[in-house]
Amino acid sequence: MNGEKSMKQLQQDVDDYIGQFKEGYFQPMEMMARMTEELGELSREVMHEYGPKKKKSSETENSIEEEMGDVLFVLICMANSMDIDLAQAHDRVMAKFTTRDKNRWTRKDGDK
Repeated sequence: MNGEKSMKQLQQDVDDYIGQFKEGYFQPMEMMARMTEELGELSREVMHEYGPKKKKSSETENSIEEEMGDVLFVLICMANSMDIDLAQAHDRVMAKFTTRDKNRWTRKDGDK
């Protein structure tokens, strides 16, 4: 994998995978619980890497990258089950940030 897939391709990959199984996508509340679990695991990895709480020798090796992948997978599952195009959602959020928050932060290059 080269990491250069579009969001549409990512969503299709997940849909193809889930489509193999009779159970299909979980219900939204089940996916929220799963997302919360995955965010907790990501938080734990960040704490181990950057915070004061280091891993015990008995704990399994996970990585921040792996946990981010798990979060992304669950997010895509939720979006697919709700028929949400994440690329469109991203574009709307970016439009909001580039208009509403355009002067909120100090720019590196002066005044764009």
